[in-house]
Amino acid sequence: MKTIQLSDVHLSFGRRTVLKNIQMTLTSRTKAALTGGNGTGKSTLMKIINRTVSPDSGTLSIQKTTRISYLPQSGRSYSGRRLKDEAETAFHDLHEAAGLKREIEAALGRVTASSREVDRLLEEQHELEERLLDADYYQRDREIEKVLTGLGFSRDDLEKKCEHFSGGWQMRIALAKVLLEHPDILLLDEPTNYLDIEARTWLENFLREYRGGFLIVSHDRYFLDTTVSETYELFMSSLTRYSGNYSEYLRLREAEMEELTRRYERQQEEIDRVNSFIQKFRYNASKAKQVQSRIKYLQRMEILEIPSTMQNIHFSFPPAPHSGKRVLTLEHISKAYGDNSVLHDVSLELGRGEKLVVTGVNGAGKSTLLRILSGNDDDYSGLLKMGTGVDIGYFSQEQTELEQNSSSIIELLGNEAPTELVPKLRGLLGAFLFQGDDIYKALNVLSGGERSRIALLRILLQPHNLLILDEPTNHLDIHSKDVLLKALRTFDGTLIFVSHDRYFIENLATRVLHIEEKSARDFPGDYMYYLYRMEQESNTGSTPSEETNQSRRESSSSPTPPAAVQEEKDFTDSKKEKTDSDLPGQQQYAQSKQMKNRLRRLESEEHDLIEKLEKNEEEHQGLQQEMARPENYSVGKRIKELQEKMRLNEAEHEALSAQWEKLSAEKDILLQEVSN
Repeated sequence: MKTIQLSDVHLSFGRRTVLKNIQMTLTSRTKAALTGGNGTGKSTLMKIINRTVSPDSGTLSIQKTTRISYLPQSGRSYSGRRLKDEAETAFHDLHEAAGLKREIEAALGRVTASSREVDRLLEEQHELEERLLDADYYQRDREIEKVLTGLGFSRDDLEKKCEHFSGGWQMRIALAKVLLEHPDILLLDEPTNYLDIEARTWLENFLREYRGGFLIVSHDRYFLDTTVSETYELFMSSLTRYSGNYSEYLRLREAEMEELTRRYERQQEEIDRVNSFIQKFRYNASKAKQVQSRIKYLQRMEILEIPSTMQNIHFSFPPAPHSGKRVLTLEHISKAYGDNSVLHDVSLELGRGEKLVVTGVNGAGKSTLLRILSGNDDDYSGLLKMGTGVDIGYFSQEQTELEQNSSSIIELLGNEAPTELVPKLRGLLGAFLFQGDDIYKALNVLSGGERSRIALLRILLQPHNLLILDEPTNHLDIHSKDVLLKALRTFDGTLIFVSHDRYFIENLATRVLHIEEKSARDFPGDYMYYLYRMEQESNTGSTPSEETNQSRRESSSSPTPPAAVQEEKDFTDSKKEKTDSDLPGQQQYAQSKQMKNRLRRLESEEHDLIEKLEKNEEEHQGLQQEMARPENYSVGKRIKELQEKMRLNEAEHEALSAQWEKLSAEKDILLQEVSN
């Protein structure tokens, strides 16, 4: 097992301490997340582990022959080679190993030396062969294609020159290369930043099966939950380890934060009390000694802090203006750029209060559809009809409006925010990663990501009843996403959004519109229901929702009475009919979801039981070794103590084994039912 160990690592930038007394052990079995607030030093710590940054003090110990691969957040670009040839460079070290193996094989054919020399050469040859087999070296063409297509490249892309790919796709090339290197330990800094849901899902599966260890920085909670088994948190320059996935870390951290908040509040009360005494008696000669004593007391006090990234920010939208029950209607919308058809025959009716996520692979036309719905693209065929009183707030990644504005962030938002939200602006800006003096930055000097966050916040502060959001979480950390998610869940208007963050979608969407090459399909349920239906269809090879979509399109294209009341009644009735027609599927989905939830709980319990059994067996071996020592078995009292511990150990093993057998039997039954 390969190991990396950090001991007492310390790093400062000027007067600011970034890392303090860091202790960390990574192995080829580590499956860990590295988390912490924005700017706490996560990327810096990864660079220290990768030996691209040196600490001020402390030691970094890397076991000999340990191979490390590092993916930075950005900055990688490639040119001059075809995509598949660039990916082939990931096998550079293995090419050398294969060459050395051939030299050894040639030497074996010539050797006339002693058997000891032959044994040495055979052992080296075996080690090299094992390394090549472990990295799939002999199937590298197949492995290259599997990784690249898994990350979203088409087979045609393999022959393209790398310089033809944009920045986001360049980082996908970089990710593909570090995965193909098959290192003992992977360091991945925001690997999902440029991936859509399909590519993220592929990467999740890759990491779950990965034979080496990895440390990941990511703002995607679902991705972390499905890949890691421990979490390291950088907090106030120190590193703390938590066992369990990211959600388990959050539960433990929340309890700690509650205690820290109580201590912080008590300390603030104490500071106020002492300061009050100092101010009251500062000029009283008879109290001078006591005043000085209290000043020194404050100077010695270790001040507790609660960073803005850990504070609870509560944000609620201004009340949405009233709109009709039918918010919008799409009839046979199509869009093409020359001969390239982007959208084909999209029909949809959306009701007030619904939260619709638009899904589909990259290039399917999701952003194009949102531009049409927002009124920013009128070059299409078909009919788009907005309901009564609809007021749209539209957010996209292409924000250029602020580039020429020299006002500060706080000035702009202070002028635009409703009066009741002005006192909360500093907290909201902190939640959207603008802390301290950042709020006084001029808008025309902001980076693209900063402008994007300000543009999103501006829309959220205004009273709209239809929000259309294209990738609103792209430049947010997990804490910011949580603030946005909670606000959108309580939003009393209608929402249409695109996102690649599965946790965000699962906890927000009440309906799914899936864009495909030749159609758009409407799933009247949450995201888990959509996944369930897609899985059922892939298993049976059928598309049961097509008939429902056709009837929906026919009903949406039929004429309706002009009266608004009758229109709303018809819409409500048609919506009820669609819901009723889908009840059998919903019930089947609910039963399947219940079984899968139970199966996940059983798998978690099984994992805990296996860990307990392994610990029990280690204790058993330790007791056997203790009992075998002469200094123990020759002392009657000591050997009796060890025998009693052995009896308890064996009883525990029997009980754990019985639990495991019972759990495994139930799990097998559930697996059979789910597969059926």
